Amino acid sequence: MIGAWRQAAERTWDKAEFEALFLAHYEGIYRLLLRMLGSAEEAEDLAQETFLRLYRQHSLRMGQHNVRAWLYRVAVNLAYNATREHVRRERRHRRVAEGDAQPAMAGTDPAEGALRAEERAAARQALTALPRRQAQLLLLYYAGLSYRELATALGVAPGSVGTMLARAKAAFAAAYRTAPQPRDEGGGDEM
Repeated sequence: MIGAWRQAAERTWDKAEFEALFLAHYEGIYRLLLRMLGSAEEAEDLAQETFLRLYRQHSLRMGQHNVRAWLYRVAVNLAYNATREHVRRERRHRRVAEGDAQPAMAGTDPAEGALRAEERAAARQALTALPRRQAQLLLLYYAGLSYRELATALGVAPGSVGTMLARAKAAFAAAYRTAPQPRDEGGGDEM
């Protein structure tokens, strides 16, 4: 099966061309996915899936399309879907183990690690509450894509990116405010 896939892929891509694209973009795609997902293993898997999809893309060529924007859009879509699944699992876990502390990150104060994990969960939940295009726009923007690349990736006019981005940021802020926030375990301001 793999041999047949390789033969089909090699017929559609010049090996040097694909290798150049891989070397130029893999690290950025991987770092984006790692930031979004927090798991090196999952980021590696989705980065490989991103390039596998590029390999299978017969009509995409460096001179014809903005390959960087295409790669980042595919990676963000894959991560967005994985993040939605994480949020679903976290909700189920929270219902089952309400009150249990989240595992702390190695080398940090357990309470601080739990707080950061809850903040990441709230941010993920806020992202998944947004319309897909707004979530994609924010993720691609914070991955470092230019306005022109954002326009290409989302299939919109370059002049509309600024407005869309401002609306997406406002929608995220509103969704984040309504997401379950980290619990204050220390009693807070009571005196």
